[in-house]
Amino acid sequence: MVDSAPKGNILVVDDEPQITRVLKTTLSSQGYGVRSAADGEQALYEMRGWAPDLIITDLRMPKMDGLELCRRVRTDSRIPIIILSVKGEEAVKVEALDAGADDYITKPFSVNELLARVRAALRRAAASEGPDAPLIQVGDFRISIAARTVTVRDQEVRLTPKEFDLLVYLAKHPGKVITHRALLAAVWGPNSVEQPEYLRVFVGHLRKKLELGDSSRYIITEPWIGYRFEPGN
Repeated sequence: MVDSAPKGNILVVDDEPQITRVLKTTLSSQGYGVRSAADGEQALYEMRGWAPDLIITDLRMPKMDGLELCRRVRTDSRIPIIILSVKGEEAVKVEALDAGADDYITKPFSVNELLARVRAALRRAAASEGPDAPLIQVGDFRISIAARTVTVRDQEVRLTPKEFDLLVYLAKHPGKVITHRALLAAVWGPNSVEQPEYLRVFVGHLRKKLELGDSSRYIITEPWIGYRFEPGN
C-alpha cells in the first residue's frame, strides 16, 4: 500500500504523450506527486506556482529543449535534474551534463533503474538539507552540507548539485586516491560505474571553479586510476 503523503514532487517534461503517461503512472504508483509539461517553456511555467523536488526531462523537444531547460533552471536552482533521451552518444551526455543535468538515462530504459535513480537523487538532496548535516573544514575549504555552500580561500564558490556532491565526497577522503568506479558509484549510483564521461565533465568544472590559474592544485589526476584531493594547508 502506498503512503498517501507524497514522497516528493516530480516534474516530467517530454513531448511524447505515451512516455509522459507511463512516467506519471509509474511514479504516482510509487507515492510521488507528479505533474507534466510538453516542453521547457511549459515546464518553467509550471514551476512558477509549484515547486518540484526533481525534474525528469527529455532532450529533444519543441519551443525549448531539455538542454536550455537545464540552463534556465540552473540560473537560480539546484534541484536535481535527470535526462531521459534516445541519444546515447558520449558527446550528447557530456553536453547535457555541461548544461547542468545531474544524471542521464538512455531510452528505452528499465523502470526499476529509473526508480532507483530517482530515489538516489531525492535521497542525496534530502540528506544534504538535514539540520544535523556536518560542516567540513579542511585546508582551504569550508563546506556546509546543510546550506550546500562552499568557501575556498575565504571566497564563496557557486557549484551545481552534482559538482557539490562530488566535492563533498572528495573532501571526506583528503589525500586518498579514489578510483573512478568508487567516485561514480558514490555520486551517481552503482548503475553509473561504466560512464567515466561523468567524471571528466564534473572534475573539469570543479577545477575551473576551485583552482587558481591552470594548475591542478586541489584535484590531482592519478592516471588510469582515479583522483586524489589535496585541500591545501
